[in-house]
Amino acid sequence: MSEQQPRPTRSAGQPKPSARRKARSLALQALYSWQMADQPLNDIEAQFLVDNDFSKVDGAYFRELLTGVPRNLTELDGMLDSVIDRPLQEVDPVELAILRIGVYELSKRIDVPYRVVINEGIELAKTFGATDGHKYVNGILDKLAPRLRSVEVNAARRH
Repeated sequence: MSEQQPRPTRSAGQPKPSARRKARSLALQALYSWQMADQPLNDIEAQFLVDNDFSKVDGAYFRELLTGVPRNLTELDGMLDSVIDRPLQEVDPVELAILRIGVYELSKRIDVPYRVVINEGIELAKTFGATDGHKYVNGILDKLAPRLRSVEVNAARRH
């Protein structure tokens, strides 16, 4: 009889990373739609809930990103303005939505490690952005992380 190692358990209520990844992907698409069509968020959310299978999506996280980014838009765009190399209106709309999600997570969701935020932004840009958009997203989020998560970034650098 072989002994099995106990599997790490997830805290009750803690979503799987794949459910968060799917929430970010759908939130990106919804925020892009909001940026481009300027539809009411409630309409966009309702449409996404009808058009997508949310059984493996962290629906609460999707909703938080979809409502949190627009609610904090002035603050988020101000943080982006401090590190970006052009006016926000000139940034590719997909990359802008990705950056806004990343800045939101860096500034409002300290429970999500900064490296995860950056990596997820890169992956979204590889999937939805322009050819080298992931490099741009990486560069911008990498500049903001030490400003918004100095303790965490410095601790990671020491190790």
